[in-house]
Amino acid sequence: MALMITDDCINCDVCEPECPNDAISMGPLIYEIDPGKCTECVGHFNEPQCQQVCPVSCIPFNPELRETKDELWEKFRRLQAAKAA
Repeated sequence: MALMITDDCINCDVCEPECPNDAISMGPLIYEIDPGKCTECVGHFNEPQCQQVCPVSCIPFNPELRETKDELWEKFRRLQAAKAA
């Protein structure tokens, strides 16, 4: 499943540069995660980096966007192929 940023976000700017897939960007009020780009850092790291650096722990897994590890790997491969093209 992709991650999400809750309303507890304080816009501290530490999560965006940590995302290896450029899935995090500033939304109208707080940072947002593009679920089409979020692989939970599968293919890059053992744990989601945004969760590791968030000082207020406002980046939970999105219960509405459940994905298996295999699906996350496939998304990672697709994103890498698009970058290479």
